[in-house]
Amino acid sequence: MTCDSRLPLPELPARRPESHKGDFGRAVLVGGSRGMSGAVALAGMSALRAGAGLVTVAVSDKCQDVVAGFDPCYMTVSLADDDAGRLSWGCHDALMELSQKATCMGLGPGLGRSADLDRLVPWLYRHVSVPMVVDADGLNALGSMKDLAFDCVGPRVLTPHPGEFRRLMGVAGSVDGSDAATDQAVNLAQRQGIVVVLKGHRTMITDGQRVAFNTTGNPGMGTGGSGDVLTGIITALICQGLKPFEAAHLGVHVHGLAGDLAARQLGQVAMTAADLLRFLPAAFQDLHSG
Repeated sequence: MTCDSRLPLPELPARRPESHKGDFGRAVLVGGSRGMSGAVALAGMSALRAGAGLVTVAVSDKCQDVVAGFDPCYMTVSLADDDAGRLSWGCHDALMELSQKATCMGLGPGLGRSADLDRLVPWLYRHVSVPMVVDADGLNALGSMKDLAFDCVGPRVLTPHPGEFRRLMGVAGSVDGSDAATDQAVNLAQRQGIVVVLKGHRTMITDGQRVAFNTTGNPGMGTGGSGDVLTGIITALICQGLKPFEAAHLGVHVHGLAGDLAARQLGQVAMTAADLLRFLPAAFQDLHSG
């Protein structure tokens, strides 16, 4: 196993002059519920800022108008929902159809919790064949399973913060940046053949063979919505041809770099997740200039 915070950062493929939007992938972001529509909107907007050619945000019927109003550059799809505005099991066929046109799917931001979602998310996890990035309540739905037999047919990236990781693993107590937490994440990635991004100070990225620790970012990013932005970034990088580990490694770095650039101008206290979107272009420019 290679464990090194200095693993070289992956590079996005150069864009050919004759390129068009279809060359940069189709991202589908699934999430949102009444009261949490902004989460999936942030994921959709960050996927655009991170270079995906086409972005579709799939949301509950009761949230579609709100989500569509955040940004005119992504498309929205309305899905069957329950009385509380959360996706229902009845949308599984529509989501499977959407996935068949996608390059990568991001699942989880703002989903909420329900018995239907505890059924829907594991089903999608197992059956969607394209790469999938799972965050937030998507992880909580996976954690509701009695075991971690996440048999699936496509590449997967899980992006838990310590609390979500604890629930996912079914363990009590705290999960921090200790060696034990690192070992747990590596073992999970190795057993399941997935990529795990354990978020926090010096976020860790592992595919069970390689481990990288991120060196960008600051405490100002500890605000609601930051993780949703990361979900969109990683989804977009996979859409542009990076393998899941490389997309997660580069995505976490750029996400933190945008936070550092925002903190320099705004300070840490006043930062919001929307500021990460504002500074993503400068973060990508900084990568290229370096």
